[in-house]
Amino acid sequence: MTAAVRSASGDQVFAAFCAANLWPGLGRRTAAELPTVGIATPDDVTADRLLKLPRVGRQRAERLFSSFLAAQPTYEVVEMLVTAGLPAKLAAGVADALGPDAARRLRDDPWALLALPGVALAEADRLAIAVLKGADRQDGRRGRAIVGLTLRTATRDGHTVLPADLVVSALQAEGITDPAAAIVAAVESGDVLEHEPPEPEDPDQEPDPALRSLSLARYGMAEEAVAENVARLTATAERIADPASVRTVAKGLDDAQKQAVAQVLGAGVSLLTGGPGTGKSRTVAAVVKLLRAKGTEVALAAPTGRAAKRLEELTDHPAVTVHRLLGAQGMTGGFARNEEWPLDADVVVVDEASMLDVELTAALLEACSDGTHLLLVGDPAQLPSIGPGHVLGDLIDSGVVPVTELTTLYRQAEGGAIARLATGVRGGELPVVDSPDREVVVVPATGSAEAARRVVQLVTDSIPRALGIEPGAVQVVTPVHRGPAGTIELNKALKAVLNPGDGAVWGFDAGDRVVATANHLELEPIGFANGEVGTVTKTGDGTLDVTFASGPVTVSGKAMSDLKHGWAITVHRAQGSEWPGVVVVLPPEAGGMLSRPLVYTALTRAQQHLSIVHASGAALVRAVREVDVRPRRTRLAVLLAEHLAAD
Repeated sequence: MTAAVRSASGDQVFAAFCAANLWPGLGRRTAAELPTVGIATPDDVTADRLLKLPRVGRQRAERLFSSFLAAQPTYEVVEMLVTAGLPAKLAAGVADALGPDAARRLRDDPWALLALPGVALAEADRLAIAVLKGADRQDGRRGRAIVGLTLRTATRDGHTVLPADLVVSALQAEGITDPAAAIVAAVESGDVLEHEPPEPEDPDQEPDPALRSLSLARYGMAEEAVAENVARLTATAERIADPASVRTVAKGLDDAQKQAVAQVLGAGVSLLTGGPGTGKSRTVAAVVKLLRAKGTEVALAAPTGRAAKRLEELTDHPAVTVHRLLGAQGMTGGFARNEEWPLDADVVVVDEASMLDVELTAALLEACSDGTHLLLVGDPAQLPSIGPGHVLGDLIDSGVVPVTELTTLYRQAEGGAIARLATGVRGGELPVVDSPDREVVVVPATGSAEAARRVVQLVTDSIPRALGIEPGAVQVVTPVHRGPAGTIELNKALKAVLNPGDGAVWGFDAGDRVVATANHLELEPIGFANGEVGTVTKTGDGTLDVTFASGPVTVSGKAMSDLKHGWAITVHRAQGSEWPGVVVVLPPEAGGMLSRPLVYTALTRAQQHLSIVHASGAALVRAVREVDVRPRRTRLAVLLAEHLAAD
């Protein structure tokens, strides 16, 4: 491994540090004015010089100086990265992942950089060349890191485990001559777990060593925890009430819905599934009504703020996001509610359970004390969780917890063109849309550029004028980020019409719609969660006031980079939320990624009106008929069967 490494001057490093928004409290405009008062290197930074900046008083100058000193560990990382020719913005993630002595840890093991999302092996190799004498491709630290990188890359597709032979192949592809030693080193580090092949059904056969698998420890342990806790809740559940008491809330419920209510009374963990319009919400409302009449403590939650708000309205009972129910601890990922301080509820109901990844599910189950009843409500035909795992599907496939599937479509009585279309797609068919009242409108387009123009016209003119749904209540959903009909360009086009401005704070103006792309529950007063859509109400110097469904938040610092414009969002980000009007755009470049769950999830975001801007040709029919999301590799279904068989 050899390469020319350029050295970076102090002013280059300082400029990169400021431009990457790594100085807390320093806005883009103020950063641009630093050279005018003689601040071009770290040694130039003093409170007195900062005081010379426009709009900076004594108090703010002192605050900026203090925050610069506090950011020194991050600055040291920037120095290493810039010297190696790597982007300074990586430093924020390095500091979060490796702690206050991140620079020292990177000097000891530059391949630790691969622990960050989105870092390529070539970048870590470049850093190794810059900081190690005689950097070697066969370095044991490099092999160990490639094992972790391979498993982390697989988690982006939702897998919690990989067959060991796939990891070996990945190591060989990167020139590692002793893959077995690299895997042993990764397992010994504690970051990776090795799973023995399952026992064959035939007792005379030996386990197949080719079925040995590996997982990142965090996900392997989470799956074990889910299985153990489902078994615990199943074993400790006592009947809450006589099944006959269902009669008190049975008015308007069909037999399957009554069965679901009765199941909650007896089962420690139970599932309620079905498509839109099949009465899941009505059934949950009946559960809540019955339990409240019995004086039973009920907690309601959903993965997103919008879904929680909808659940609260439908049941007339408080509901919160799962993260808030568990008392999420800011960026650390920990939760206040756990085995030692469990939830104060006899029954916990979680809606939109298809969105639960394995780590959040493990935390939820650990916070349920013995005897708690858990009802998970969801639609397995939707996209699986953004995070790794396939919890709802694995629970169903395991066959060890009771499942009630609702299939009768009730929403047809209310017009129901959206529900009828969704039901067809769920079953693998794309029915002809018959909607005289324009609940569903299909708008054909010949390509991405025309599709984008149609979207802007629908949101800003056609839907408000014809249906009375204001642009603020219309959400655009697209499968892609890039291209004329992707989130980036559509948001530019929609902002230009709906809220023109020059982006006063990091590209945002008051009145802009934004979407969160990560959890920041540490922000005052209540933070925000990944996928929440809100509106900017006020801009400050390096800060934004944003109102989300869950409440107002002041956003600053690193959290700013986890906000994007939100008039157009991806299908994954839209999951768990509904809007009065939805425009789904399917451009040609989405063809390869279209799947039945993705199309189905997109269509079911609309409450009153759905416009489909269709430019993907035959790919749409093919996706709905044939193409499914690639199955996720997980161990949970097997673990559930093992744990509950053992009990």
